[in-house]
Amino acid sequence: MAKTYERVVEELVAGGVTHAFTLPGLGITWSLPGFKANQDKINVVLTRSEWIASIMAQVAGRLTRRPAVAMGQGPWMTTIGGIGILEAHFSGSPMVVLTETSDYDGYGQMGVYQTMTGDYGGADVMASLKPITKYATYATAPGEAVYGVQMALKHARLPRMGPAAVAMKSTIIREEVPEPARPVLYPGDGYHKHTPARPDEDAVAELARRLAKAERPVIIAGNGVVMTDSGAILQELAQANGCAVVTSYNGKGVVAETSPISAGMLGTWGHACANRAVARADVVVALGASLGPDYLRFRDPDLIRPGEQFIAQIDVDPRNAGWVYPVDMAITADVADALVSLGRHDLGRDRRDQRLAALAGLKEETGFDRLAEGTSAQGSIHHRDLIAGLQSFIGGRDLIALDAGANRIWATHGLRNPHPQQFVVAGGTGAMGWGPPAAAAAKLVLPDRRVTCLAGDGGFMMTLQIITTAVQQNLDVVYLVDNNAGLGMVRDNLGVNKMAVDFADCDFAKIAEGMGGHGLTVTHPGEVRDALEEAHKLGGPVVIDAKVDPEASYLEVSDTEPL
Repeated sequence: MAKTYERVVEELVAGGVTHAFTLPGLGITWSLPGFKANQDKINVVLTRSEWIASIMAQVAGRLTRRPAVAMGQGPWMTTIGGIGILEAHFSGSPMVVLTETSDYDGYGQMGVYQTMTGDYGGADVMASLKPITKYATYATAPGEAVYGVQMALKHARLPRMGPAAVAMKSTIIREEVPEPARPVLYPGDGYHKHTPARPDEDAVAELARRLAKAERPVIIAGNGVVMTDSGAILQELAQANGCAVVTSYNGKGVVAETSPISAGMLGTWGHACANRAVARADVVVALGASLGPDYLRFRDPDLIRPGEQFIAQIDVDPRNAGWVYPVDMAITADVADALVSLGRHDLGRDRRDQRLAALAGLKEETGFDRLAEGTSAQGSIHHRDLIAGLQSFIGGRDLIALDAGANRIWATHGLRNPHPQQFVVAGGTGAMGWGPPAAAAAKLVLPDRRVTCLAGDGGFMMTLQIITTAVQQNLDVVYLVDNNAGLGMVRDNLGVNKMAVDFADCDFAKIAEGMGGHGLTVTHPGEVRDALEEAHKLGGPVVIDAKVDPEASYLEVSDTEPL
């Protein structure tokens, strides 16, 4: 008879899992022989922390649209590893979490060392997992573990995708699965079949009529467009009808930001053009966008105005429509299907030139194509220099992973990506330290893409051990560190009252070399583009330590003016 861990891995293989990320500890380690037996089918990546493992699994799932596995010991996967799980939950990334209760000898009721059974004296693995997953189950018998993995794969992949977890009682991992089992353990494939919700064609036709009559229609493209790979369809449809497209942070770059229909990203840390395009719109279509207040200038009452504007929301999850704002129309559908249906209608082609001319005027009015100025002290550069250098470097094969902080705000404001869907972002948590592991995961699952991570020194320091993983996996990833020796965003917010925000400066180039990578240092504005070119030629992980003036501020690119 097969052991529990053997059957669990077999189900993962059958479910299409190709990558697992782990820092193994006791308990979960007992499942590794099952992975070794299937190492030609699943690549098990050793990381330096559960934090990194969970982020890499989340990003691998997000980019491939199939679940990746984060695997670790119960006390640490549910705490340190919680960041990647939470981001998967917020951003709708398919992911399977495998963990256990760390009651190695069945003494969980006695509250012994590391116990996560939920008994008195211990902690509760399920209490940690349930709030941050779509599905979580506690397996106390071998058959429950096998079926639990089948269900986890099902829930992770079904719309809206997300993380699903199986926590096993540690003592069952090496137990044999009874044959025949009761209840019967059927193959997992039959549990995973589904048909996506199709758009109501009458509702689509009515929305098309509304758009055709509109003078200033705006489409807000969000995460749903990214996860259905429908940016190209959206761009073609919008250009044919002259509809302006703005994005949420999750959707940034889903259409080419240099195209005539792109008005940029919404929000205080987005583009003045995008915010004013929405404020002046007569028809607003939220397309796979939840309309979260943080992306809408914190629900600025002058931005979206129910009753004055016709508001439609298209989402695969019916709960998202009318969640933040009341809507005039709600269509439940896969975003790609909805766009195909809309494409069968005239959305105002005769108004195309008029609409595009108005948007072009708005771009000129708001300085959409002009990067904000900034000066720096001698021997340092400004955030804008990093963005200018990165902008001149980006080509069609590039992916840009963004970490949190002032560097991200300058990137979302300043970068105008000419090619769709080039950003990898933590739009749900906005967590510091997320970007470096995300970039490594991106390169691992999309090896043909050129990957650069922009991170601040604060965020990079949190997960810089990813360099050793990138070395071990032979990943050509470049880390461009916006090193202003502190928490720049917090420092700017505190102003004259700043404290606990300044770090001792680090030489990240030397740190990278000490971990087996390469390091470069930038102290002059004109060096950024050249450094990026050199770094991507070196091979393996490369860190560019860009010395940024601590006085450079993100406030210079914040849109706080009245609409």
